Amino acid sequence: MTATRRFALAISLVAAMTVVGAIGYILIEHMSVLDAFYMSVITISTVGFQEVKPLSPAGRLFTIGLIVTGVGSAIYLFTVIGELVVEGRLREFLGKSAMTRKIHNLEQHVIVCGFGRFGRAVVEELIRNAVAMVVIEADPAKQADLDTVGALHVAGSALEDSVLEDAGIGSARAIIVATGSDADNVYITLSAREKNPKLLIYARGDSEAGLRRLKLAGADQVVAAYQWAGMRIAASILRPSVVDFLQLSVPGRESEVDLEEIRISRESPAAGKTIAALERENPRLRVVALKRNDQRLEMIPAAETKIEPDDLLVAIGEADSLKRLASA
Repeated sequence: MTATRRFALAISLVAAMTVVGAIGYILIEHMSVLDAFYMSVITISTVGFQEVKPLSPAGRLFTIGLIVTGVGSAIYLFTVIGELVVEGRLREFLGKSAMTRKIHNLEQHVIVCGFGRFGRAVVEELIRNAVAMVVIEADPAKQADLDTVGALHVAGSALEDSVLEDAGIGSARAIIVATGSDADNVYITLSAREKNPKLLIYARGDSEAGLRRLKLAGADQVVAAYQWAGMRIAASILRPSVVDFLQLSVPGRESEVDLEEIRISRESPAAGKTIAALERENPRLRVVALKRNDQRLEMIPAAETKIEPDDLLVAIGEADSLKRLASA
């Protein structure tokens, strides 16, 4: 058992013995709640303050039992605290406790399983766009890197149900399965889908068999990192201008031209207008796709298409125009 786990255990033991002691004094000596807790604390801590009132024989026997058990728990707690201080890990433990509380308060966040080269690229992009996120990483050597980038994280393997639950799988909106093993990614995908049927699952695969099995396991989208990199290099040779354009319009890069998805609210001035009218009002903006409800994404929607509340528009154009439309 690690020192931090022993610390949590010691705290629990001392708290439990304090409550048990207070209940005992209430039942045996008929003390008030405050006096009972006072007696319990001074007995367990062995500070030697005067008793609230003379104890009956039964109360003295109970106090002896409380000293034997409670003082042992207190000594164990002080020993563990000393160990943490000597090892310089007390601050680390307190930091992890605070991180755990933050993770438990998250909702609609993203979970990233694996902080290798692929996972790191995903994490850094999500952090840059201020997306609430939790990283699951089993390698202790990478914990310092996660602290450096400022990512909330859980130490452990995503193959374990308890680790997924610690990362808030039940309240997450998406999970990115990015370990280096196709077999592990398939298993994590199955576990994630079981624990949260509505979860969006994005999974990395390194082989054709792995990609096929990830789809069968329930992944919404699978990515072959090396395949995409190879295709991009080939495209750069065959169609360099197209690749330059795509690079220019990578979403969120804060360049002059950007590509963005915009959810139309009921209060948005764009609701009720046609695509043509919206583009006339924003000369340096073009709507390239529209998604309505559960329908398939419609590429290059007709100019006379009327925009409805809750429509999702994919638009390309001047970054400032996109920001104005998104914030409207």
